[in-house]
Amino acid sequence: MTNTEWSTKDKEYIKNKIRDIQDFPQPGILFRDITTLLKDSQAFEFLISKLYMRYKEYNIDCIAGIEARGFILGAALAAKLQKGFIPIRKKGKLPATTISEKYALEYGFSEVEIHLDAFESKKNSKVLLIDDLIATGGTAEASIHLIQSAQGECVEACFLLNLKNFTGLDKIKQLTPVFTVLDIE
Repeated sequence: MTNTEWSTKDKEYIKNKIRDIQDFPQPGILFRDITTLLKDSQAFEFLISKLYMRYKEYNIDCIAGIEARGFILGAALAAKLQKGFIPIRKKGKLPATTISEKYALEYGFSEVEIHLDAFESKKNSKVLLIDDLIATGGTAEASIHLIQSAQGECVEACFLLNLKNFTGLDKIKQLTPVFTVLDIE
């Protein structure tokens, strides 16, 4: 595989592997479930291979994934690229000294953390941030700030899905370049 561009056929293939679940986790929400993509070994390998082709020539030192689905995509891509993986987790889940960043939810706040020494081996590490989807952008924005606070540089944010009905993508584009595989309603 040498083509780094995503054809309409490539995008449809991936889109058809993601199922929609109505009213989850609460009434009125349409949940985009990537577990159907992950359990299909050929589709998952196709996705990671296409992302590998995109990022193999990027000057990145590691990949940071946002809990939890960003862990799956990020760790698989990091292994294929032979780069380190940095987890960005919900508050209280990392065992060593952390730094945290709060972000607004529709009602209230949440918080994500990263290890203080995440980029200790190389200050100003070039970091690719990855997650399954972008909607309002709060978690991704907080994650980019965490990467910066830990002395890393977010060189791009990658999302499998961009939910176009939300404004998160525009918010993140003001902080770092962004790549999305699928833009969906």
